[in-house]
Amino acid sequence: MKNPILYLAAAFLSFLLINIGEVQAQTEIDKKVIQLSGIILNADSTDAVPGVNIYVPKKGRGTSSGRYGYFSMPVLEGDSIIFSFIGLKRQTFKVPENMESDKISLILTMEVDEIALAEIEVMPYPSEKEFKEAVLALNVVDPMSISRANMSPEMLLRWAEQMPASGNENFRTFQQGQMIQNQDLYGPRPLRLLDPFAWGQFIRSIKRGDLRSRD
Repeated sequence: MKNPILYLAAAFLSFLLINIGEVQAQTEIDKKVIQLSGIILNADSTDAVPGVNIYVPKKGRGTSSGRYGYFSMPVLEGDSIIFSFIGLKRQTFKVPENMESDKISLILTMEVDEIALAEIEVMPYPSEKEFKEAVLALNVVDPMSISRANMSPEMLLRWAEQMPASGNENFRTFQQGQMIQNQDLYGPRPLRLLDPFAWGQFIRSIKRGDLRSRD
């Protein structure tokens, strides 16, 4: 036969837990509902902080701040509201008891949570001995030989041929082209009597008989 004392203890414990739950539920019902709203800013109060987690622990109520840092949620009197965001210090706000108004407006500023990490040394090799052996085995090229090869006349000439014109050179070429074009359009005409090519054409035309009168 099982011990009846255990049955009595279990029944008493169940009765006690049920009464405690009913008392807590009744207490929650008796509390006034408060509409908590506000805006969350950074430490300098210059920018809004979106995506901040706003919740009441162990009660399943919460929300998050919007794009412009605004939030609004219903709470009860006496609730402790947590404001948390990665990289910012967590803050807590407790709703006062026996409030006359059913609304609370907050302007909350959150500071950066700076975490100093311990120094970490990263080694490319498992041990210092292997690192020294790898350094001694390196085939180091003389940097002066590379510089001399890059500064040779052949290499400089090749680079000069491949290098595009600078802005000053392009502007100078454009200005010269404009000047020659304006001179051809509006400048004085050259004297043809002093042009050897014109004299050559004239002599060839005489030999051909172009200037003879045609009857």
